[in-house]
Amino acid sequence: MDALVVSPGRCGGVEFVRDHPEPSPAAGEVTIRVELAGICSTDLEIARGYMEFRSVPGHEFVGSVVAGSDALQGKRVVGEINCVCSACDMCRAGLGTHCRNRTVLGIAGRDGAFAQYVTLPERNCHVVPDEVGDRQAVVVEPLAAAVQVVKQHPVDESTRVAVMGVGRLGALIAQVLTLQGCRLEAIDRSPRALAFAQQRGIRTVHADEVVPQAEHDLVVESTGSPAGLDLAVRLVRPRGTIVLKSTYAGAAELNLAPIVVNEIRLVGNRCGPFPDALELLRTDQVEVEGLISGEYPLERGAEAFAAAADPQNVKILLRPGPP
Repeated sequence: MDALVVSPGRCGGVEFVRDHPEPSPAAGEVTIRVELAGICSTDLEIARGYMEFRSVPGHEFVGSVVAGSDALQGKRVVGEINCVCSACDMCRAGLGTHCRNRTVLGIAGRDGAFAQYVTLPERNCHVVPDEVGDRQAVVVEPLAAAVQVVKQHPVDESTRVAVMGVGRLGALIAQVLTLQGCRLEAIDRSPRALAFAQQRGIRTVHADEVVPQAEHDLVVESTGSPAGLDLAVRLVRPRGTIVLKSTYAGAAELNLAPIVVNEIRLVGNRCGPFPDALELLRTDQVEVEGLISGEYPLERGAEAFAAAADPQNVKILLRPGPP
């Protein structure tokens, strides 16, 4: 089958191949024909060496089930990325996303969605409502991750929040936060990202004009840059919270003293609830189309990755060709 594989020496860090083996579903898994997939910051970092993954990347997708389930046959689905054992201590405690033995779609131990076909456990799949188009459904995974921010850290109209980086993921986080009525500002360097936030009624600040005053109750760091965490520490109030969403291949340097002195909570935040994300899309509470900067066929994957790495673009999509 056609696929993109990680190849750090190549342009964009990926290579298009026409003879990649089709995935073989295990018991309880379905085979999905990928209709559309999205490139995220994690994919770009994987192409640079993050997680030392060397197979098919991609975990944001929408597709149609072609085998493995009578109930789902022919249905459009999106899929949760953590494939878990259901037997370890984390799974038994209800923390399957932290399963000790998990594989993660397109990130660790499992081929991802930048291919014509992908396999997932049937229980990972969620049917896409008819009201939600493919170009909306492709962002269900990151939108669920955005919802997880407010699941972990509820906010209200009195909460002062800054979202640092309102590109691919940050724009979704900012929209979810807006629905909570908090006192929100979005920080970025990209004119396109800032313009999108402004169109959604969000107060924006160019990153070069930020005055680092420690006055925010919650700072969401989604810049994708190690330097973002340093600024986040300077923006959050004493005993405030920083939510980390960025992943990157390199190491980050951090002065721990202000975190200790100001008793700042530093919290990792990852996957979230797919049903909530699908409902937000079904009811048109989150805008997606304005984030999409381009759509490429799979054979132009290297070009698509280069476009996704360009800060002038926001969301780049990949469309595999027919089998």
